[in-house]
Order: sequence, then C-alpha cells, then structure tokens
Amino acid sequence: MSVSLRYGAAAAAVVALLTLVMWPFLGPPARRGVLVAGSVALPVQVIAFSLLARYRGQANGFIAAWAGGMAIRALVIGGVALFLIRSGGESAVSMLLALAGFFFVLLLLEPVYFRHRPTEPA
Repeated sequence: MSVSLRYGAAAAAVVALLTLVMWPFLGPPARRGVLVAGSVALPVQVIAFSLLARYRGQANGFIAAWAGGMAIRALVIGGVALFLIRSGGESAVSMLLALAGFFFVLLLLEPVYFRHRPTEPA
C-alpha cells in the first residue's frame, strides 16, 4: 500500500473520530458545518500530501509542493469563508473553525508518514 493511501486512510479515521467527539456538543446546523468541513478538508489534504510524497527527496520539488499545498489550503479556507459570507449560512462559524482545525490536525499527522523507510540509508 502506498504512503498516500495509508495517509488517506489515517486522515479519514482522524476526521471521523474528531467529528464523533464533537457531535454531541453541536446543534444541527453546526453538525452540518462540521460534516461539510471534513468533506472539504480530507480530499484537499490527501492531494497536498500526495504531492509532498511524490517529490520526497527532491529539495526544490518538495519545497514547491509544500508551498503550493499551503497556498491551496489558505485559498480553500478563504473561498469557503467568502461563500459562507455571501450565502449567510447558519453553520458558517462551525464550518470555518472545523475546516481550519481539520487542516491543522491533518498537517500534524503528515510527519508520521515521512519517517525514513527501512530500505533507505539513514
């Protein structure tokens, strides 16, 4: 199984676990916001991680993928915020907080999948 698939599975589990932990404390509009935030954050994060994994070991490519991934995450948060401001959705605050929170937690998960491989020299 590729590192991107393993990361994707772990990221999906983390998003599901965090959603379940928050669920009892949220009202129906906030629950929808958290579900949408997870649905947006997960594919963006997995794609960004896949680009990082692809350029692992290539300094310029890795830095470009990292910077591009950070820019895409920022644009996604900005785009969602703009959409929510214009639509006046009830779940705006919970969605934006959950989206930023999911991105942050999933970013913290990335280094686990960049450890040295057993076949690589240390």
